[in-house]
Amino acid sequence: MHCQGYVVRESQLRLATPDTFLSDPLHPRRVNFMPRIKPFAALRPHPQTASLVASVPYDVVNREEAAELAKGNPASFLHVVRSDIDFPPGHDPYAPEIYSSAADNLQRLLRENLLTQESSECLYAYRQIMGDHSQIGIVCCAHIDDYENNLILKHEKTRPAKEDDRTRHVIALDANSGPVFLTYRGSTHIDSQVSIAVQNNEPLFDFTAPDGIQHTVWRITDTQALTESLSAVPRFYIADGHHRAASAWRAGQQKRGSLPESARDAAECNWFLTVLFPSDQLQILPYNRIISGLNGLTPSELLERLGQIGQMLPTENASPQSPGEFCLYIDRKWWLLKVPVPEEVATDPTVSLDVSILEHLVLSPILGIQDVRTDPRIDFVGGIRGTAELEKLCQSGAWDLAISMYRTSITQLMAVSDAGQIMPPKSTWFEPKLRSGLLIHKLTDQPAPN
Repeated sequence: MHCQGYVVRESQLRLATPDTFLSDPLHPRRVNFMPRIKPFAALRPHPQTASLVASVPYDVVNREEAAELAKGNPASFLHVVRSDIDFPPGHDPYAPEIYSSAADNLQRLLRENLLTQESSECLYAYRQIMGDHSQIGIVCCAHIDDYENNLILKHEKTRPAKEDDRTRHVIALDANSGPVFLTYRGSTHIDSQVSIAVQNNEPLFDFTAPDGIQHTVWRITDTQALTESLSAVPRFYIADGHHRAASAWRAGQQKRGSLPESARDAAECNWFLTVLFPSDQLQILPYNRIISGLNGLTPSELLERLGQIGQMLPTENASPQSPGEFCLYIDRKWWLLKVPVPEEVATDPTVSLDVSILEHLVLSPILGIQDVRTDPRIDFVGGIRGTAELEKLCQSGAWDLAISMYRTSITQLMAVSDAGQIMPPKSTWFEPKLRSGLLIHKLTDQPAPN
């Protein structure tokens, strides 16, 4: 499909939406009109060991970074979510022993009394403070059928290899080791309930991680009212964690299928670990691009080509100030590109995204990058690293061009999801990141401890 030079790719075509399923009386799972949540009996650290156990998510660090973070700390949950750090560099990260080692490390944390099993099902309020930004969500379980039936909406495609990896990880651990980051349109009623629950309980965990982000968790034992309120939310949206969500669904289906039919509906494996944040509290940073090679163009020729699609100006500012603007670091200088967006493009929730505009007008026709998922000439740098990191990468000689993006908004993310469309890769970078290992959901029903 074409629209004045913008190509709408297959990945952006409309997907089945919740209404598609709910309007079909023959759909086999036409039973729920809103996503469900429930409390759970968490496997968790003791309060005094939480800061030692809690780790960054598995997918925000490479092996070397993970190994450095876990160095000298056998309690780090990175030994569970990134067990490849316990093998020599170059070891196959998808080898069977990687997954068995992750399971062994989880059991070791239990044996060493670094983790304990809750005796009853609870909800948890989880607050993160990063500088002046604060957000508080509810840790709970969502249902795998609601994920399948698009009551939990997606905005990204998943990669089979990553999905396979995390599915094997969930099965090996018999647990969801990291939460899926979900959001919903904010409600003052729910905000008030969360505030009261926090005021009525002492923190279970409260620590500041090495990166300066404060993590506070409250256990909520009186769960009925908050569960009912969150279960009345019309839709949940995956903010971050599409691979975790897909693998939780696959693992849950696999485990459910192995059970006697009479036990399937009530089994704990129907549920997966999530954190639900109201959308008006979330912070999205830019997701910037770096490019190797200029597709045979000199810097001056590139500037001329860019000037043909929009206004090109030298700038001292390395960050764009509004949508439709891009700051490009070319030949050790920053330039501002302002792109006019046709009205018919501006009304499309996916094609109007800055990441789509960049792909359609710059990356593909000028730089020859046809598939940003697979082309080695492009890489992505989270906004948390700042624009100085872009300059550093280009000045090292490893990269020739850096593109500083304007952030995608949560409103845009929800619009894409509501339309059943898919965002281009690396469209959003959420901060702060959720810690893994604070609250773990076991897929097999757990007997109460003695």
